[in-house]
Amino acid sequence: MLFTLEHPVGQADCHPALYGPEGLPGLAQAAERAGFNAIAFTEHPAPSLKWLRGGGHATLDPIAALGFVAACTTKLNVMPYLLVLPYRNPLLAAKSIVSLDVLSGGRLVVAAGGGYLRSEFGALGVDFDERGALFDEALDVLRGACTSEEFHYRGGHFEARGTAMVPGPVQRPHPPIWIGGNGRNARRRVARYGQGWSPLIASAEMAATTRMPAITTVRQLAEKVDDLRQLVAESGRDPASIDVQVLSPLSDVCNTKTSVERMHDHIGELAVAGVTHFVIRPPAESPSAAIDSITWFGEQFIAGQFNKEGQ
Repeated sequence: MLFTLEHPVGQADCHPALYGPEGLPGLAQAAERAGFNAIAFTEHPAPSLKWLRGGGHATLDPIAALGFVAACTTKLNVMPYLLVLPYRNPLLAAKSIVSLDVLSGGRLVVAAGGGYLRSEFGALGVDFDERGALFDEALDVLRGACTSEEFHYRGGHFEARGTAMVPGPVQRPHPPIWIGGNGRNARRRVARYGQGWSPLIASAEMAATTRMPAITTVRQLAEKVDDLRQLVAESGRDPASIDVQVLSPLSDVCNTKTSVERMHDHIGELAVAGVTHFVIRPPAESPSAAIDSITWFGEQFIAGQFNKEGQ
């Protein structure tokens, strides 16, 4: 099992130092020392105040934030989680993605989604009802622009006539693409385009808010992973090559509140279900609280007995 640290900027009590130049390097370097595989930032470029007051959350631009993190780490992978590809022209998205891959030395994993906030689509001038088609278009363009010396593509709202992606990505043929979402369409996209799937174990209420089917238990997740493997095999690819990253109610950890035994059991259950990466969210009230929690988690679950037993 590998672990991704989701940056706590979205937590209501996040200390400003954690997302500023004085605190972010220390947080990222602590995650790297603790053995985390990746650090992740989510995306909401134009949320409404109503959404924020109703339980939404703050964000940084993930490409900018991850570029900063890449500059102050050496091994930690960087991950937008999730990058909403329909929000932007796909060639602009591809340029940002490839640039981050270059500047990170090939440490980028692109966890992408189709988006769910209708008001945000409106604020960005994108048709909400076209998001599925725009998502597929962006995935086509990302792969094509990274692998073609001269890229031609007629999209729904643009036309590429012999464009070139220079410099190209470090990772070939392109950075890994993980598809977010709980529905079968997300798993179909993984089978067609992706190297990973990134669902959520969450309440039915949260699933409804994010406009996707609910996965509320590890058993349900295991059934969906089996379905994913079948879809990938039907596409002529090896199901074992696909990563599965999940966020669950136990992703929020603190060394004074989380039972080590309970977390061990949960991670073991996820591994049996086919999960390869688990998302962790540290406390955010201060840089010291976040770093202490990251260090504790690394000692207990990454470098500790749990991984030594090969689970």
